[in-house]
Amino acid sequence: DSSDDIEDVSLFDADDDVSRRSKKSKIRHPVASFFHLFFRVSAIVVYLLCELLTSSFIACMVTIILLLSCDFWAVKNVTGRLMVGLRWWNQVDDDGRSHWVFEARKVSAQGSKTSSEAESRIFWLGLITCPMIWVIFAFSALFSFKVKWLAVVVMGVVLQGANLYGYIRCKVGSRKNLTSMATSYLGKQFLRQVRFPGFWKPS
Repeated sequence: DSSDDIEDVSLFDADDDVSRRSKKSKIRHPVASFFHLFFRVSAIVVYLLCELLTSSFIACMVTIILLLSCDFWAVKNVTGRLMVGLRWWNQVDDDGRSHWVFEARKVSAQGSKTSSEAESRIFWLGLITCPMIWVIFAFSALFSFKVKWLAVVVMGVVLQGANLYGYIRCKVGSRKNLTSMATSYLGKQFLRQVRFPGFWKPS
């Protein structure tokens, strides 16, 4: 049996004053921000250019998997904690039960541990965009019958998708909150379409 331990806290305060917003606009962890994008972007570049650089499929596959593995470790253990104050992991208790823990760092009263808005944008942009690119690669490899590349692109989807799911759980909270957010969004879109039926019609 597995259970989820979730700590729902507010990470970003919309009522910060001007001085705090100016501080939050700076990149406080440039090295973490660099490596947050370096491994995942490098894996995509190698995938796109490997056939031009070398004829060895094994060398390309090993390089891409190494980059994806380094990216998974760095994002899960380092960049998420430093850049947005989120972390997730699995632990096994004394009874042998597996627990998935999703944590969000609390904001101090002085705001000394608040996340940088610039770092937050970099983090979420890289976290969301790259898995979508690997999904596109997966469909491209499938429809172009490049069967040998399917294992590589599936590895990219799984590793980067796992980090995306984990950090969304950290940010949003429980599965009920995640479902309620999706339901609320779809409900708003439905109401907008009902109120303004001509808005969605092509001109």
